[in-house]
Amino acid sequence: MHYLYNRKPIPIIMKIVIAGAGEVGSHLAKMLSREDNDITIIENDEDKLDKLSELADVVTVHGDPTSIPVLKQAGAPKADLFIAVGPAQTQNTNIISAALAKKMGAKKVTARINNDEYMEHDNKLIFTELGIDLLFYPEKMAAYEIIDLLKETGTSEFMDFARGKLQMAVFRLDEGAPLIGKTLNILSDGKPELKPFKPVAIARGNQTIIPDADTKFLQGDLVFMVCKKEGFAELMGHSGKFEIEVKNLMIVGGGRIAEMLCRKMVGKVEHIKVVEPRKERCEYLAQALPDIVVINGDARNTDLLVEEDAGGYDAFVAVTSSSETNILSSVAVKNMGVPKVIAEVENIEYIKLAEDMGIDAVINKKLVTAGRIFRFTLSNKVRSIKCLNGSDAEVLEFIANPESAITKAPVKDLKFPKEAIIGGIIRGEESIIVSGNTLVNPYDRVVVFALPQVLAKVNKFFL
Repeated sequence: MHYLYNRKPIPIIMKIVIAGAGEVGSHLAKMLSREDNDITIIENDEDKLDKLSELADVVTVHGDPTSIPVLKQAGAPKADLFIAVGPAQTQNTNIISAALAKKMGAKKVTARINNDEYMEHDNKLIFTELGIDLLFYPEKMAAYEIIDLLKETGTSEFMDFARGKLQMAVFRLDEGAPLIGKTLNILSDGKPELKPFKPVAIARGNQTIIPDADTKFLQGDLVFMVCKKEGFAELMGHSGKFEIEVKNLMIVGGGRIAEMLCRKMVGKVEHIKVVEPRKERCEYLAQALPDIVVINGDARNTDLLVEEDAGGYDAFVAVTSSSETNILSSVAVKNMGVPKVIAEVENIEYIKLAEDMGIDAVINKKLVTAGRIFRFTLSNKVRSIKCLNGSDAEVLEFIANPESAITKAPVKDLKFPKEAIIGGIIRGEESIIVSGNTLVNPYDRVVVFALPQVLAKVNKFFL
């Protein structure tokens, strides 16, 4: 995909070692590989290494990531960041290789897991003692993303800061949306700084645009808005979207994401139905989750969806291992009239296609995971970072350092990169939508939307 601003190397000199060249590892390698970053990949499968070498500027090491000689060959003892991201079934390998890398001298290490017990507070302390700085569970992160979307059903993507004091909502402007043809200046009678929301980006076709108060919104735009909690209802009114009370939920696919989603949603919705083609998995789910209905069947069969009254559900979530199945079944039920449709799409090239086909929201484990990992490559003033669907950009939450450049002048005088925009500030219990005259105070939590080529420049404002 191509965007308004071409990617440029981020001038951060880091030694990064990635153990695992599967889907998540390969995506991280491509995302993190910059001209001045030294990326090395460890992988047992030579075919995966060959494919990755064609796509990213990386050094490859063939071997077992739990082998000390292999770790030394890859440069783990001198690594700024070691990422153990082998497939879910290699959890133990990830943990061992990360712990070894830390003991050998790596500054920060992180490991992919597939056991929810390890994420419990007391258990996480055990891994901290082993030297592992972060455990991440992509399936769990994806499940929580879906739960957020089922809470805020009018949005394509949603993120909140400081327990909702400030929010970021993403929505597509469909035909008839009141915002089409207008600018923020028009909406606010020339005083956009008084509105409780602010556009921080527009994804239009193959471009990502950082807007100003005079940028006109067009039909089909994917709009990214930072919003105060009290302004969310007004924002939804302008977008033409409406909230849906989810009482009945259908889930296609009975894997780990579906299981975690069911465990969280039981009791919060009246009825949950899961469609899963593997008989043994159906039997497990029926025993583990007696409050849900489990159907043994293939969601690619439209007749099955009709028989199970898919069109009568408030929300539909497709989380099978096949992006194609998820897209096709989601489009089918959207055409049946389901108000909220969410699909897991792991092939990044398919994301825009899925959105253009009318799917309300797309989940991608690689992007969910990438934001969590990418935070380690920036300053310790970054509280959170999220890579966004539909846009080649990230939203970040910084803490303003008392001596940092961001606090030295009003926003309009900072010479902030034009490919980035400060959306809002959380100051104690107060949330603030930023205007040109806003002055960032020390210890403010600052929400920034930035295109990838200026992340390093943005980071310097908070050092």
